[in-house]
Amino acid sequence: MKTVLAFGDSLTWGSDPATGLRHPAEFRWPDVLERGLDGRVKIIAEGLGGRTTCYDDHTGPSCRNGAKALQVSLASHMPLDLVIIMLGTNDLKTVYGGKAEAAVSGMRRLAEIVETFPYKPRSAKPALLIVAPPPCVAGPDGLPAAGRSIAESERLAPLYQKLSREIGCSFFDAGTVATASAIDGVHLSQDATVAIGQALAAPVRSILE
Repeated sequence: MKTVLAFGDSLTWGSDPATGLRHPAEFRWPDVLERGLDGRVKIIAEGLGGRTTCYDDHTGPSCRNGAKALQVSLASHMPLDLVIIMLGTNDLKTVYGGKAEAAVSGMRRLAEIVETFPYKPRSAKPALLIVAPPPCVAGPDGLPAAGRSIAESERLAPLYQKLSREIGCSFFDAGTVATASAIDGVHLSQDATVAIGQALAAPVRSILE
């Protein structure tokens, strides 16, 4: 049985844009992915609303800094065969400058953590798959929630793909199979998060073979 850590924000947690509550488990992409792998892989879902790649956000009820949380998750769940990271949407908030470069720098730091963490045994280093989240779209007031820039969100995929090539890890663009909901311009409908889980099955299977 292979073990995969799905590390992300509210898109991984399964936030419903209509209610702010959580989609039922059968619609969350980590659960859909697990079903698509025919019971041969355990997917551990580690999604938290508001999580950034590596930036502190003290407005929430818990630590939202992905660089801090990732180390805890790696220690808690090792040995792992693969770590999937889908983050960056929250890095586009204006408080962090609103630029895609902030997310790319943070994603690079997360990749370094996966690469250098003191695993037990040391040889049990997991593979890494970086997933670019679907770009934001216009919400009811013409902008995505929290004033994010649609144009900057559209830059994440090509920049993440470039980073993945530089560091030698796998990459997937979730925007090729899903779009954000116009309800708030950021979060995913049930159909969209299901589509991501279904689309990830093939690349994850290939990585783990």
